[in-house]
Amino acid sequence: MITRTSLPLYLQELDSVCRQDIPWDCVKGKTLVVSGATGMIGSFLIDLIMRLNSIYELSCHVVALGRKRQKAEKRLPYFDSPDFEFIECDLSNTRDLPALNADYILHLASSTHPRAYASDPIGTIEGNVDGLRTLLNLADQSRAELLFASSVEVYGENRGDVERFNESYSGYLDCNTLRACYNESKRLGEAMCQAWKSQRGVSVHIARIARVYGPTLLPSDSKALSQFIHNGIAGENVVLKSEGNQLFSYLHVADAVSGILRVLLSGESGQAYNLADESSDVRLRDLAKVVCDSCGVSLEFCLPDANEAAGYSKATLALMDGSKAKNELGWKAVYDIETGINETVDIIREL
Repeated sequence: MITRTSLPLYLQELDSVCRQDIPWDCVKGKTLVVSGATGMIGSFLIDLIMRLNSIYELSCHVVALGRKRQKAEKRLPYFDSPDFEFIECDLSNTRDLPALNADYILHLASSTHPRAYASDPIGTIEGNVDGLRTLLNLADQSRAELLFASSVEVYGENRGDVERFNESYSGYLDCNTLRACYNESKRLGEAMCQAWKSQRGVSVHIARIARVYGPTLLPSDSKALSQFIHNGIAGENVVLKSEGNQLFSYLHVADAVSGILRVLLSGESGQAYNLADESSDVRLRDLAKVVCDSCGVSLEFCLPDANEAAGYSKATLALMDGSKAKNELGWKAVYDIETGINETVDIIREL
């Protein structure tokens, strides 16, 4: 059976992060607890740590948290490794999580696509809020450092007064909508981090991440770019369900993971850092065209159904200012949008 980690191109992506001057010694011999272990970011992060273990003998122990062991066995080929442990649990139910000793905790679990927002808004909130509460309490008990994966969506809609969102910006957000289950729970998650830091002394780090794509995306992912890629690889025309004028920041998963690790290991506790790069700012119609060119298919326009539309973001201009992470942490992205899309298509096509 072909796996991601058997593909040379995917290994090159992992190695592009391994070679960066991230303080890897900080995780040597440590225990990392990772929620959302089978997700796009979580699975890449775990692949990276396990590769570092094999190359640099870091002996970093990964405790992967997820709701379905069967899914994890398909996504994470490490169940025979002494450096890997999987715990099947529902983080919204604290009784499901056994006592753990952790040095670092990364809360990456979240519903991140429109169909989930529309069909399971309660589950979206529970993952972002109840799950985070469980892990903040674990960080308190273990005296671990915690990374909360936040989102560009905490900024809401651009009020028209800035070109890019920096970490102090706050845009318009209508909380009285179904779609707000994601944005508002991410905002509350950041406030929870500040509360646990202030009242219990937990070391918290917040990464606000641009729209992520990459070879670890799941077949169930209903974000626009994910649908473009799935359709294109299947030899079907890419379907754009709007005029495509939305201008957003995107980020390859390898760059998202390198940024997350820098925020966790080098960032200041209590601070939020944008993870975005101008080379991956693109209008949706132009992004669709990149996928079409990569897959050799055509572009079509089609209105979304009511269920999909209910989960779509209303934002049309959401560009992030990533200068804080670059200037203060030394982080920089490796992949521009065209290179990242082409490699993503090549890897998924091989799989």
